[in-house]
Amino acid sequence: MVFTILVACERIDAQNMTTSDNQSTKSTMGIATFAGGCFWCTEADFDKLPGVISTTPGYIAGTVTNPTYKQVSSGTTGHIEAVQVRFDPAKTNFARLLAAYWPTIDPLTLNRQFCDGGPQYRSAIFYHNSDQKKKTEASKAELVASRRFSQPIVTEILPATTFYPAEEYHQNYYVKNPIRYAFYRSGCGRDGRLEEVWGK
Repeated sequence: MVFTILVACERIDAQNMTTSDNQSTKSTMGIATFAGGCFWCTEADFDKLPGVISTTPGYIAGTVTNPTYKQVSSGTTGHIEAVQVRFDPAKTNFARLLAAYWPTIDPLTLNRQFCDGGPQYRSAIFYHNSDQKKKTEASKAELVASRRFSQPIVTEILPATTFYPAEEYHQNYYVKNPIRYAFYRSGCGRDGRLEEVWGK
């Protein structure tokens, strides 16, 4: 799905970088945070996109400092499994990431994504500034106005709060454990449900 929302982007000069240049480049990287159920799958989906520099699975929006996977998965900390995306504004922008995000989730199911149930698996977009908030609200409104769905879109739009990276074994899980990841994704019915919601 393509959205007609445009984002003004800053560009990175990658030539002749010194150590200080690297630090400056890091500060000018774009950042976006998305929740779409199991963060293994969300990470794998975003890693495929041009302009994405890095993805970090983690926990956001909760009340416990430095939560563990066990705590978050219990649904008692208020956290949501999410992925923080760092991107190169010279190659992509927030609007493109947002457009790519929607077809990777089930936006019609509350407090659940595919086989994973509970508020910790709900879909959400976290905005890091007023521009991201405006564009996220516009993209959701555009999706509603398209009348593509008869059910309401329950994906939340929330301010980005402290993001806690998940344990190391969750980072790049789909790369480290390709067979287990493929089995999980298939067994969870993720791609089948996405086809049902969005079509082929």
